[in-house]
Amino acid sequence: MDPAALSAALLAVIAPLAEARREGSSVGITAADLPLERPKNRDHGDWASNAALKLSKIVGVNPREFAAEIAAGLEAVEGIASVEVAGPGFINIRLDAAAAGALARTIVEQGAAFGTNDTQRGNTINLEFVSANPTGPLHIGHTRWAALGDAIARVLLASGATLVREFYINDAGAQMERFGRSVVAAIAGEPTPEDGYGGAYIAALAERVRAARTDILDLDRAEQISVATELAYGFQLGEIQASLARFNVHFDVWFSERDLHARIEGRPSLVDEAVDRLREQGHVFDEDDAVWVRTTDFGDDKDRVIRRSNGEYTYFAADAAYYLNKGDRGFAHKIYLLGADHHGYVHRLKALAGAAGDDPDKDIEVLIGQLVSINGARLSKRAGNIVELDDLQAWLGTDALRYSLARYPADSPLTLDPEILQKRTNDNPVFYVQYAHARTHNVARNAADSGVDRSDFAPELLDHETESALLGALQEYPRIVAYAAEVREPHRVARYLEELAGLYHRWYDNCRVIPLGDAPVEPVHRTRLWLNDATGQVLRNGLDLLGVSAPERM
Repeated sequence: MDPAALSAALLAVIAPLAEARREGSSVGITAADLPLERPKNRDHGDWASNAALKLSKIVGVNPREFAAEIAAGLEAVEGIASVEVAGPGFINIRLDAAAAGALARTIVEQGAAFGTNDTQRGNTINLEFVSANPTGPLHIGHTRWAALGDAIARVLLASGATLVREFYINDAGAQMERFGRSVVAAIAGEPTPEDGYGGAYIAALAERVRAARTDILDLDRAEQISVATELAYGFQLGEIQASLARFNVHFDVWFSERDLHARIEGRPSLVDEAVDRLREQGHVFDEDDAVWVRTTDFGDDKDRVIRRSNGEYTYFAADAAYYLNKGDRGFAHKIYLLGADHHGYVHRLKALAGAAGDDPDKDIEVLIGQLVSINGARLSKRAGNIVELDDLQAWLGTDALRYSLARYPADSPLTLDPEILQKRTNDNPVFYVQYAHARTHNVARNAADSGVDRSDFAPELLDHETESALLGALQEYPRIVAYAAEVREPHRVARYLEELAGLYHRWYDNCRVIPLGDAPVEPVHRTRLWLNDATGQVLRNGLDLLGVSAPERM
């Protein structure tokens, strides 16, 4: 019996009791109103519910008395071994071994689908993350947002959301012109411009540009900059895309900022149209020859200029056009994962959503990721002033980086210890979880060599205390995935996997899948193989949500 089935049984018992108390009047409760929790102390049973406490006022009865009525009804439900009332009205439920153990077969049969759910079904989400300027390599901050953003995407997709991962390419504006001038200076053997970009990566880009356009120094300076900007931009963006692909992060959409400003065949640009659309909403006004958006109507600390008095658009104009474009593409919900230096964008973007006619509390989320550092990490030899994603990946490995960066909430400042991440011991969380998965495969291989297969399944035999604890944790996995998606916190999956790995290792130490010596293979051994394989499947499913591999041997 899984939590969903138990919630349904709880509702089937409570609904008629509540209606009887209210003389036939419907209470209108659903299974979602009857949450179940795992007791911290396993002596209190497999599941606990506070339903009697929640509903006692509605039905007009003492909560403990109502809990006793619920308990009596639940005891008659097949698969429930016992029910106890504790404290002021808590209900502790213990499943019989067969009902609890049946989950092992369910997990094996569902395979990779186990844990998927539909709690986010109907949500159409645009998730934007990383969005680095294409003027240099990805750094350690981008590495964190890449790991975290992709893990958020994975738990949302596993929970039924329709979602697109999007990278916003900041390829318009003054930084691109500075980038081009920096590359031209390197080609011409000149010092880096005072406001330009330095580092060996610029010299490498300059060599590639010169190889592609051997005549570049024959052009006038303006054309040199134009040509160098476009070629170096393409090369650098390609490197960014390759770095992310090696990091197991893939984007569905690469959206160019230039598309917002483009005027095709005389038509207004998306930025032009954005100003007009916001004006139609009644939140645009003119003052001092400039065009403003009255974002203070939606909690911003000041109104924002969208077009300056000289006719030039501000960055806010591009933000507005981009936000509206996401809605035009069918995304009702927009999530932005931004770096620690973007706190000022939170109120600005929410105000923009309000000015566009959306609900700032519902239609947009702005998640701010805090800084991350790694002890002993060296600055990039190519960029000179950053710690690069490529260097980190080569040093620590994709799995260690992705797991560690997704293991903490976005708003938590983070310092990682490379010595721990490179250890093949239980001190290293990713090793601990991956080793548990590899051990399940080792058990399965040894079982096959010893003639133990899954031809028998007698779940009532899974009655050892470590089996009860392991099955209880396996039951929790779908709820963990759904909650991680709801609160955008994939670190909950990582922490769950570590707990599951610990319970598996304890079970491994106490319950044999392979008979001792010449003892015959019995149904209990075959049934335990189901539990072993079920645990491996859940570990594999959870690691996949974090973008981490699940090795079969270590």
